[in-house]
Amino acid sequence: MMSDELTKAISYLKQRKWVDLTHPFGPDSPHFAAFNDAAFETLFSHDDGFFAQQFSFAGQYGTHIDAPIHFVRDARYIEELELKELVLPLVVLDVSKEVENNHHFTLSVDHIIAFEKIHGKIESNTFVALRTDWGKRWPVKAAFNNKDREGNNQIPGWGIDALTFLFEERNIQAIGHETYDTDSAIEFQKNGELLGEYYVLDQDTYQIELMTNLDQVPAKGAYIFNIVAKPKNASGFPVRSFAILPESQGDE
Repeated sequence: MMSDELTKAISYLKQRKWVDLTHPFGPDSPHFAAFNDAAFETLFSHDDGFFAQQFSFAGQYGTHIDAPIHFVRDARYIEELELKELVLPLVVLDVSKEVENNHHFTLSVDHIIAFEKIHGKIESNTFVALRTDWGKRWPVKAAFNNKDREGNNQIPGWGIDALTFLFEERNIQAIGHETYDTDSAIEFQKNGELLGEYYVLDQDTYQIELMTNLDQVPAKGAYIFNIVAKPKNASGFPVRSFAILPESQGDE
């Protein structure tokens, strides 16, 4: 017999508003410059009796999860992430207006403090997503890369001080963003390495990259679910991330 409590809980969740935070992706989608385009091949068609395909892409492709091993030696792979780690309260830092006027935007501690003055202190063990609305540039590569005349990407991102503050002062669990990398492009160009990305993964946690639809999620109150396959010894893989909002489907 099914548990009445569990049945009621699932029924309640299905009455809430759900938001898909995941881009569809294919061979023509934007991706990190060092990777090849994805390749999708039809192996069998319905004329053969069934439809089956073969997919080839880098693990960090489309909306994806980075496991700690992606940057840190002897760290955890995707398969070692606990299921309950992948479901967390969601906090959304909205800096889309700032990014609209500054494509080099880099999140600072001051931005976090300003957010907390409005929405309250960021709670521990949360997933903090950076909303830049960069995901609205998908799937156009040129718009997503946003290169300057010298060929450098102009893409917003996290500052290392902001990340340190969130993990060490607010004790958050994981982060996500709408861009390829954790660090803003200008910070990467200045430092010559992805200091922020290494720092996050060195906290023995994961991050979600190339998110979308964060403009449909409140600053606080939602939960994020990061559903991913379980390839052996994988550093990253496409993920199906979604949020369940506190309001019901009929609420505006």
